[in-house]
Amino acid sequence: MLLEFTYPNATLIAGVDEVGRGPLCGDVVTAAVILDPNKPIVGLTDSKKLTEKKREQLFDIIKQNALAWSIARASVDEIDKLNILHATMLAMQRAVAQLPIKPNFVLVDGNRCPNFGIQTQAVIKGDLLVAEISAASILAKVTRDREMIALDQLYPQYGLAKHKGYPTKAHLAAIEKHGINHLYRKSYAPIKKLMLL
Repeated sequence: MLLEFTYPNATLIAGVDEVGRGPLCGDVVTAAVILDPNKPIVGLTDSKKLTEKKREQLFDIIKQNALAWSIARASVDEIDKLNILHATMLAMQRAVAQLPIKPNFVLVDGNRCPNFGIQTQAVIKGDLLVAEISAASILAKVTRDREMIALDQLYPQYGLAKHKGYPTKAHLAAIEKHGINHLYRKSYAPIKKLMLL
């Protein structure tokens, strides 16, 4: 059930979300979206609750109908250097900074917000409750999933297309067998542990 968020003087509200904090490899991807109130998008919800086909359809609809959108990231090196929380906050700042239209209010999924220099509010379960955040979660998830599928072509031994980098039993077994490469987050405990073997 999406909520209507209204704020005094907030005419351009950006929703921000991330995908990829849990995986052992790849970038963390963020998106920021300002929706057009005159072009409501039907079917927006938490990207994890949608089928892959539905996410792909909404991905194109959001890009065509939003007032503004942007996708940003923090790299594996940045994740290892800063830690995943700070890298995610940095990627969120990049997504908002890259919007072609400057928002005057930002809603962020979760319970923490980076400093955007704009009035901001964190919304727990925002990807389920706020249309702008739902749209951002869909853009981020489809982008990251596509990247994992592309990386699977280069490194088929890890099964990235299937688990998208998350620490499944099969993924951990594949890492143990084939070792790690530059895609892996060396600061993450399961990778650290395997590096010591």
